Amino acid sequence: MVCGGFTCSKNALCALNVVYMLVGLLLIGVAAWGKGFGIVSSITIIGGVIAIGVFLLLIAIVGLIGAANHHQVMLFMYMVVLFIVFIFQFGVSCSCLALNQSQQEQLLNATWAKMSNSTKMELENTLNCCGLVNDSNHTEQFQKDYLSCNAKCKPLCFTCGQKMLKHAGEALKILGGVGLFFSFTEILGVWLAVRYRNQKDPRANPSAFL
Repeated sequence: MVCGGFTCSKNALCALNVVYMLVGLLLIGVAAWGKGFGIVSSITIIGGVIAIGVFLLLIAIVGLIGAANHHQVMLFMYMVVLFIVFIFQFGVSCSCLALNQSQQEQLLNATWAKMSNSTKMELENTLNCCGLVNDSNHTEQFQKDYLSCNAKCKPLCFTCGQKMLKHAGEALKILGGVGLFFSFTEILGVWLAVRYRNQKDPRANPSAFL
């Protein structure tokens, strides 16, 4: 069977959906890793990436089943949802790459100010750090946080802002790069699904319209 035929389209679509499943798991894993390292809910992009990863994983499973069975309804749903995922993933990936360090600092400062003391102490113990930022603009807040800090590193501690921004930058670059690259492959997935859906199964009744 030449490439472009029914079997080739089926195999290509199945393989692509296996890749999508792996990408979905990768996005969820990296986002969870970034969130666990103190990026917390201040960067809502992380939550968006996790949601996209989950949707991509689910739609890949639907696409895999639809491709294996040449199921018209499932393939149609797959095409529509995958295109919607592409739009959101493209936007979120660009946001991840466009978020510079100063913007990350603003988000972290805004969230830190809203945190309860118990949450701050828990985060400090997790990251082994004290306070968020130690500069002239946040001296009073830093001293207050430092006095209540009971991290193991004390008295020679890095600020939590240093550690959080480091891991935030790493996570956002990985998420943005991977998400942006694979968002374009989703257009290929939509095209393959349209092509495969309109092809006839050579093993089926030749008079049946598929």
